[in-house]
Amino acid sequence: MNAMAGASTISAGVYTAPSTRNLSSASLSSANALRPSVPVSTRKFAPSIRCIAEPPEKIAHNISISTDGGSTKLQAEDIIGAESKLFVQTYARSPVVFVRGEGCKLYDTENKEYLDLTAGIAVNALGHGDPTWVKAVIEQAGTLAHVSNLYHTVPQVKLAERLVGSSFADRVFMVNSGTEANEAAIKFARKYHYALSKKNGGDATGATELVAFTNGFHGRTLGALSLTSKVQYRTPFEPLVPGAHFVDFGDLEATREVVVAGRTAAIFVEPLQGEGGVCSATNDFLKGLRELCDETGTLLVFDEVQCGLGRTGRLWGHEAYDVKPDIMTLAKPLAGGLPIGAVLVTERVASSIAAGDHGSTFAGGPLVCHAALAVLDRIQAPGFLESVAEKGAYLKSQLQEKLGKNPHVKEVRGEGLLVGIQLDVPASPLVAAALKAGLLILTAGKGDVVRLAPPLIISKQEIDQAVEIIQSCMPSLQ
Repeated sequence: MNAMAGASTISAGVYTAPSTRNLSSASLSSANALRPSVPVSTRKFAPSIRCIAEPPEKIAHNISISTDGGSTKLQAEDIIGAESKLFVQTYARSPVVFVRGEGCKLYDTENKEYLDLTAGIAVNALGHGDPTWVKAVIEQAGTLAHVSNLYHTVPQVKLAERLVGSSFADRVFMVNSGTEANEAAIKFARKYHYALSKKNGGDATGATELVAFTNGFHGRTLGALSLTSKVQYRTPFEPLVPGAHFVDFGDLEATREVVVAGRTAAIFVEPLQGEGGVCSATNDFLKGLRELCDETGTLLVFDEVQCGLGRTGRLWGHEAYDVKPDIMTLAKPLAGGLPIGAVLVTERVASSIAAGDHGSTFAGGPLVCHAALAVLDRIQAPGFLESVAEKGAYLKSQLQEKLGKNPHVKEVRGEGLLVGIQLDVPASPLVAAALKAGLLILTAGKGDVVRLAPPLIISKQEIDQAVEIIQSCMPSLQ
């Protein structure tokens, strides 16, 4: 089919995607706004992508859409209003509606440009609309998207080979998110000790208790939440999974007092805490944990959901330390924006897991695995990780130079392109002011840390622009 560039059609409930991503500010169509169009470079894989859809007037309940001269324009206030009526209100969303992205830039319904230093909370490692990623997604979507884990698929095996070959691990278990990865790690740790107890002739379940650290974040599902220290996240859902203990992050001696052989199943730790305030573990601390686990038979679990896969300028965050875990959890950037997670384990752990011990309907489908391979191709390309480390150092140096004398700035810290600005006041006014100025940034810690986690492809020019905006918005702090 030969479609006009930039055009899309909705006829008899059938939507045909446009053949270019270029959208003019004068004519932002609802089709383009609701479904990113296909880059020209990928048209050979999908010359005509069609899906059954409702006409634009019925896209969402009670959303008014004004039409002028044949072009249809979505109103942000209508989308925001509909969200407040249709969704369970678990998110305190910013008052902006994004409709498309390119590289490190996002565009709202008014075609206003924003520089994105959040990357969907450290997810969009390659930015928005990366051509190689888009090509991989379209290619696989048109071939095979899902069959469940009752059968074998090629992309899943290829991704497993890549992850095992690039890490300490011997085997992989696929999931759909970071919290699911940590749930699986909890089950695997307990099953390992259960099997060990049975092997040694015991009747008990073996070690079941877990140790985590203050300011750690491991997810919001019940098991992962039991290892997440923020009281406001935990209290409404108690009682949580029993047997979880918290120790001050970095306090090795206090950890030694809590970990007991035959009772403690695993220690969960982030080599670089993200949600907790962008706080790095020390080499002595992680080495001490490894020695303690070896002494007591406890498993060491590294949560690299946020700090892994190139974020720190190394493929794995723990590569900065001479320490290897027994289990590592991954997710966020692995498939470049599609939902995926993985649990990497040693053979010692994997040997205790049997068919039926755990599972997932969607996990590791061919579509997300093929996308993940495209992400790894980019991240592991020669020079890519070195560029992340270089740009991360540049970002920190610029922040220190421009903000270092501000009385509200106490520290600039982080590794690679996961950087935190420690303030002595709440960061939310700065985040709101930056949004108005066209910059997306995050909070972390106790709300007093600005967290920067841009796409790994960000340029030095975009870093300069971001720092300039942050500096201009500092008067918003009181």
